[in-house]
Amino acid sequence: MRPAIYIMTNKPNGTLYVGVTSNLPQRAWQHREGVVDGFSKRYGCKSLVWFEAADTMEAAIMREKQIKGGSRVKKLALIEAINPGWHDLYEQIMHG
Repeated sequence: MRPAIYIMTNKPNGTLYVGVTSNLPQRAWQHREGVVDGFSKRYGCKSLVWFEAADTMEAAIMREKQIKGGSRVKKLALIEAINPGWHDLYEQIMHG
């Protein structure tokens, strides 16, 4: 499984959580179920609205930092480019 950078949200144009993981299906499930304490649980960020695979974890972490350091407008543009309807992509990653 390839490392991935991802964005979770609580609603369209809502609070955004940017993360990195080595197992996107498992991590997205953890967010959906609220099993990990922290920012995403506190704000109810349960919908996977954007993700991008990386070749290495090092590359994924660098990309995550780049996205986190960017403006909200840039994060919204990433989401809108692949998911203009802000659909939850969880089923897509689970069933390929």
